[in-house]
Amino acid sequence: MRLPIPGSDRGALEVEDLLKIVLVLVVIWLVLEVIGGVLGILGELLGPLRPLLGLAVISLIVLWLLDRI
Repeated sequence: MRLPIPGSDRGALEVEDLLKIVLVLVVIWLVLEVIGGVLGILGELLGPLRPLLGLAVISLIVLWLLDRI
């Protein structure tokens, strides 16, 4: 990838480089959409159990910090 020299033509960035940037942004967007969907499904499945799950995680962390597990 060729970086433009300051003060030179603003259109010095090649089309292939712009397409690579757009492709990377689209891949990141799709990954974020998939992660959001998976977390949404898990949130719906564990809906009423979320407070209990949070308490379990907190208690495991405290027990680990106190060297009980």
